[in-house]
Amino acid sequence: MSHTAHIRSHRKPRRNASKIAMRAGVAGGVLGTLAVAGASGSASAAEPVTQTLELPTLTADMAVQVAQSAEVTQQAAANYQLQAERDAAAAKAAKEAKADLADAKKKAEARKKAAEAARKAAAERASRAAERTALSASASTPAAGSGASASVSTGSSTATGSAAAVISFVKAQVGKAYVSGATGPSAYDCSGLVLTAFKQVGISLPRVSQDQSTAGTQVSLSNLQPGDILYWGGAGSAYHVGVYVGDGMFVGAQNPSTGVVERPLSYDPPSGAVRVL
Repeated sequence: MSHTAHIRSHRKPRRNASKIAMRAGVAGGVLGTLAVAGASGSASAAEPVTQTLELPTLTADMAVQVAQSAEVTQQAAANYQLQAERDAAAAKAAKEAKADLADAKKKAEARKKAAEAARKAAAERASRAAERTALSASASTPAAGSGASASVSTGSSTATGSAAAVISFVKAQVGKAYVSGATGPSAYDCSGLVLTAFKQVGISLPRVSQDQSTAGTQVSLSNLQPGDILYWGGAGSAYHVGVYVGDGMFVGAQNPSTGVVERPLSYDPPSGAVRVL
C-alpha cells in the first residue's frame, strides 16, 4: 500500500458534466432574455411614441351648414329685438290711449255739468216767468174779503246789527260766479250764498232752497225788512232764494250767465219771504 493512500485530496470532487451543461443552458437562456428585454427597453426609451389625432376635414357642405346656422342665429336675434320694440310700442300706445280716455271722460263730464247747469238755469227762468205772471195777476186782483191789493214793499228801511252784516256780506259778493253746489268764497249757487251770508252772524241755515224757505217766520212781501230771505216758488218747495237788502233791492246768485247780482224786486218778484233775524 502506498504511503499516500490515506491522505485525502484537497481538490473538490468534479461535478457531473450533464448537470453543469444544463445549468449553463438555463443561465444562458435567462441572460439572453434579459438582453433582449434590455435592448427593447433601450429602443423604447430612445424613440418616444407619438399619437396622431385625425381632425375632421372642413368640407364645403360643413361650411354651408355653419354659415346657415350663423344666419339662423342672427335672424332669431333680430326677431327678438323686433318683438321687444313692438311690445314697447304697444305698451306706449296703451298708456297714451288710457290717458286720452281719461281726458275724454273729464271733458264729457264737464260738458254734462255745463249742460245740466244751463238746463237748470233755463228751467228756473221759465218758472220765475210763470211765477211773475201769477204774482202780477194776483197783485192786480183784490184780496178776498179785504178789497186790498197785494203789493211788494220797496221801502227804504235801514239795516242794523246782524242784518247790516248780512247785507254787507252779500253785496260784497256781487260779480262773483254762479256754480251749482258752491258756497264760496269765489263762487256760489243761490242757497249757498244765503247759507254763507247768515253764517257770518252765527246763524246756521239748511243747505237747499226748499228748506231755507221755511227756516224762519213767514212775512208778507208788503212788510219786508233788510235781511229777510226771499224765495221763489212755494214755501217748502222753493227753487230759488235771495236776500232783501232794502230800498226795493235784493241780492242773489241768479244763474251761470249772470252770477251774483243786485237787482230790483221788479226784475224778478219773489213768491214770499221768511225772517230769521
